[in-house]
Amino acid sequence: MNLTKTKPKKLLLSKSRASKFLEHCETLAEHLSEPQIILRGSDHSGNTVLIDDFRESYFWLRDNTPEDARIMAWWDYGYQITGIGNRTSIADGNTWNHEHIALLGRCLVSNEEEGHKLIRHLADYMLIWTTRYAGMYGDDLAKSPHMARIAGSVYSDIKPSKFYIDQMGQPSRMMRESVLFKLHYYKLDPTMKVKQLKHFKEVHTTKNRMVRIYKVLNVSKPSKRHPFGSYPPALKSMLDKA
Repeated sequence: MNLTKTKPKKLLLSKSRASKFLEHCETLAEHLSEPQIILRGSDHSGNTVLIDDFRESYFWLRDNTPEDARIMAWWDYGYQITGIGNRTSIADGNTWNHEHIALLGRCLVSNEEEGHKLIRHLADYMLIWTTRYAGMYGDDLAKSPHMARIAGSVYSDIKPSKFYIDQMGQPSRMMRESVLFKLHYYKLDPTMKVKQLKHFKEVHTTKNRMVRIYKVLNVSKPSKRHPFGSYPPALKSMLDKA
């Protein structure tokens, strides 16, 4: 066997593998360096576009709300609200108190009248993710049955089995009447027939309709003055049900 004839082949093979490995490394580095709150997408013509709705929403909070504003959102976004929006979040990824997350879930899955009775003592603004309008279906509405289950694990009057979307894509009565459902669809989908909101005012919807921010109306002033870190007395009767 003439080894001199096989060396060029091995060399070419090594160069090919090295080239593929280099290409793999460059692709991987590009994906790993992608900012988590700024997404890359393509328009109908195939052109690369940056989807900046998340950063936009947090900067809006920072620039358009009082410094002492309290923001209610599902816990997933708490760190971003605090770190980027520089505002107090009701819950974040470090919230280990299950009862507190259950109370947050109760606020979101209750009907507008009942939900507002709690929310007005806890928050000044509400932020929700509505990313399905941009084709990303892992938003707050998708998470809402999970919110109902958590709320129901603490509050026996919350019935998770009644909070669902059926096989035809239609929401149950409990879901349709919930705070989250109304804030999600208000003005953006006439087929859902969300009427005028009574206790919340839309103040900002991002460019691609991926995040919506609402002002809570008739916020309790005594509860807002209550020291942060414990619940205001007005919520005692509700907390006693847990």
